[in-house]
Amino acid sequence: MRKVKIVATLGPASNTYEMIRTLHEAGADVFRLNMSHGTHEDITKLHRAIRQVEKDLDSPIAILADLQGPKLRVGEFENGEEELEWGETFRLDLDKAPGTKKRVCLPHPEIFQALGVGAHLLVNDGKIRLRVEECGEDFANCIVEAGGTISNRKGVNVPDVVLPLAALSEKDRKDLEFAAALGVDWLALSFVQRPEDVEEARKLCDGRAAILSKIEKPSAVKSFDAILEASDGIMVARGDLGVELPVQAVPPIQKRLIRKCRAAGKPVIVATQMLESMIESPMPTRAEVSDVATAIYEGSDAVMLSAESAAGQYPVEAVTTMNNVAVGVEQDSTYTEVIEASRNIEKTGVADGIVAAAREIAESANIKVICCFTSSGTTVAKVARERPRVPIIAMTSLRGTARRLSLTWGVNCVMTGELERFKQAVVNAARAARAQGYAGSEDQIVVTAGVPFNMPGTTNILRVAPCDERLIYSTDPE
Repeated sequence: MRKVKIVATLGPASNTYEMIRTLHEAGADVFRLNMSHGTHEDITKLHRAIRQVEKDLDSPIAILADLQGPKLRVGEFENGEEELEWGETFRLDLDKAPGTKKRVCLPHPEIFQALGVGAHLLVNDGKIRLRVEECGEDFANCIVEAGGTISNRKGVNVPDVVLPLAALSEKDRKDLEFAAALGVDWLALSFVQRPEDVEEARKLCDGRAAILSKIEKPSAVKSFDAILEASDGIMVARGDLGVELPVQAVPPIQKRLIRKCRAAGKPVIVATQMLESMIESPMPTRAEVSDVATAIYEGSDAVMLSAESAAGQYPVEAVTTMNNVAVGVEQDSTYTEVIEASRNIEKTGVADGIVAAAREIAESANIKVICCFTSSGTTVAKVARERPRVPIIAMTSLRGTARRLSLTWGVNCVMTGELERFKQAVVNAARAARAQGYAGSEDQIVVTAGVPFNMPGTTNILRVAPCDERLIYSTDPE
């Protein structure tokens, strides 16, 4: 009955069939495969185990492959590390000689091409902050604005400029082709700066998986509307976003992006450090619980666990905690008030009108569930965009559609055979509503569909139907 979805990352703590099954039964709807870690052979084993769980439990499960993206790192130091003090000068250049207290190699000429005086470079997740005083095609002389220990291969963030870098490195291209051929349902694209990055990935993917853009750079926030239009879904990746932007800027950005995704009818995941302390503790902090709850109150489609389920000591407890928080929030009357007050949807076509009517009828006539017949999942996404008070059942004959919809708010997917008659569809919907425990034979359901069947974009029917099959057969037209 929970509406918000839970994404759990798999890793050393959760790489067996038994653990994956336990996590799914505890509440995980989507499993994330981190392409930054593990070989293709490791990923294949995880994919196979997830699909076996899906088969054994007869429950569609979405698999999200998260591409690494280009990694910007400094070179190595003669002493392994150095201590930088506030106010000192420090040089970044292309010289591959070991680093010293005064300089180090930054083997990314594209960074120097984009830098200007006054730009900032952040090292080691923002712990060290450098301001560019002078720069050229192969160097940047900087002032240390925030000091600390700088050591071998630490990551570098460049928040102030759009870098002339593609979101897909050579490794990402190989991983994308591998994951798409393997049969994942979603591909998460890292380092997105502009909509062209998404379009490149979509072309390479060629329809084999849906594209989800990770928003983790200031340039992506600035170009968000165009990126959202080019994407099938969004992840608010608050880790790097909180490094490249002031931390106080992240919460309002999160709220704004969630609302835009809702209005567009595209799923949005809130990610990073949601239950971070549960990596080592069986109990979360109160602040972490509030963080998860806030994302749910804002109407996000999914909340995500990273290291908590991938490498933590308590992966099952982390999923269980997230599930319990979600259930508690959704049972709060304030949750319904907040969700309905933030509903702001532009209705531009027949399908928009039908799904809006389906929600209004369901909520005003004590309807138990909305059943949507879909081939592409578009109509179901529109129904979910309305955030109805009643559950949504997506009825589809396409396994891939059912899996992808496992990421969408409030949707429970049920496989059905290909249909030719509308009465048959209504009967199948009634059976699914009863089997899933949403309605009894004395209740009514709302059914939406498109005739002719199995043609995307043809939603044109709304029917209020009884769950009693005898009444359907005696009252419904062929």
